Amino acid sequence: MDADKLVKAYVRIRDAKEQMEREHDEKIAKLKSDVEALEQALLELCKTTGQDGGKTQFGSFSRSVKSRYWTNNWGRMYEFIRANDAIDLLEQRLHQTNMKQFLIDNPDKLPEGLNVDSKYSIIVRRPKNVIT
Repeated sequence: MDADKLVKAYVRIRDAKEQMEREHDEKIAKLKSDVEALEQALLELCKTTGQDGGKTQFGSFSRSVKSRYWTNNWGRMYEFIRANDAIDLLEQRLHQTNMKQFLIDNPDKLPEGLNVDSKYSIIVRRPKNVIT
């Protein structure tokens, strides 16, 4: 196997894929914008008519409320969670970068039950001033 040929083919294919993704993303963005405009029109229709949905010959629509929650005071939120025994208000996951750095800084401390999945990957960079 010739590394020059492999890298040249890799870069060419990656560039073609990125171009297709850009074109696809532009088309998807336009469609999303169109859908959002239609959603706003339907929300306005619900607001002006006082209804929460309806049926048409092409399909039905319904209005619902979606809520998102966050805090700007984590110290008070942790106190609230502890005081109300509401640990289920938090998500259970590890911060990947911080865990990696912790293990680098503390190689003798390995949390029980910690799983690690590592694998090799290839990074290909285009040389500067070379046209493929």
